[in-house]
Amino acid sequence: MKIAVIKGDGIGPEVINQAIKVLDAVSGRFKCSFEYQEVLMGGRAIDETGVPLPTETIDICKKSDAVLLGAVGGPKWDSLAGNLRPEAGLLGIRKALDVFANLRPAMLFQQLRSASALKDEVLAEGLDIMVVRELTGGAYFGEKKRVRIENGIKAWDMMVYTSYEIERITRKAFEVARKRKNKVTIVDKANVLESSRLWREVTGEVSKDYADVEVVYMYVDNAAMQLVRNPGQFDVILTENLFGDILSDEASMLTGSLGMIPSASIGVSRVGIFEPIHGSAPDIAGKDVANPLAAILSCGMMLKYGFNMENEANAVVEAVNNVLDNGYRTIDIMQPGMTAVGTEKMGSLVAERVQT
Repeated sequence: MKIAVIKGDGIGPEVINQAIKVLDAVSGRFKCSFEYQEVLMGGRAIDETGVPLPTETIDICKKSDAVLLGAVGGPKWDSLAGNLRPEAGLLGIRKALDVFANLRPAMLFQQLRSASALKDEVLAEGLDIMVVRELTGGAYFGEKKRVRIENGIKAWDMMVYTSYEIERITRKAFEVARKRKNKVTIVDKANVLESSRLWREVTGEVSKDYADVEVVYMYVDNAAMQLVRNPGQFDVILTENLFGDILSDEASMLTGSLGMIPSASIGVSRVGIFEPIHGSAPDIAGKDVANPLAAILSCGMMLKYGFNMENEANAVVEAVNNVLDNGYRTIDIMQPGMTAVGTEKMGSLVAERVQT
């Protein structure tokens, strides 16, 4: 498998190096082969080429089987125009690869249960949620405008969706649910928004092709409340771009640490983007304290959803669990009585467990 590697900025290179170390361990154990080609995007690309997403990067990513991505951005580039900031590279690569579905799991490792902000009784049924967020439509990509009016300024953002966009993300969510607990909660605001009413119409039609999957509809305000009140009721949450951005962040924080959460962005082509959800954290870059587990688990998602390598993906998750069971922690998830380790050591520990 050919993997385009974008190490990113800040702690990105540190955690991605550990993720590659674990992939190499998978290769050794399961006799598969991964070929890496590093390309530039984000702040580093700006420094070296003047743009956040060089054409060469797009070309190489399109010819690869997957993209492994570290976080991009940082204060160094905050003063640049929006189209020249590192984040523009992220939006650009998503568009270039036509990835329309963002899969973000919120899974609470039982070893880190005390790190969650939720009470034990709320977590009685566990926490294992997959948020499937539509990634290319809605208010983020609709028309944006502001005009000066008599008594000030008027601004608007259009939340636009087509039935085609809704259908393809819905089918993706139902396919994911079939690999989990066969339940999809569709989150919208159909009591107010016309676009949400279209979501209900289209998802209702698509659901007829997935009679084995339970379907629940929920307004977004109620969903936000239910996530902290009774998260165990959710399996797959399907929603549009803006709601998905907010709800996936909320669900992630229920696990206690952003350093544990991977993600996958997949779509029309075979090339998906796999990345940890945390930021570039330039304040701790180079100090060997960043948690590489989200990047490592992103490789697990790459194996599962990108390469359809279930056994290999399970081996990565099992290795992470084993390391946590043995009491090893980076500083963001450190607990009394545990053993503190750095970025490099944590990656090595997981790689060792994969090989055994």
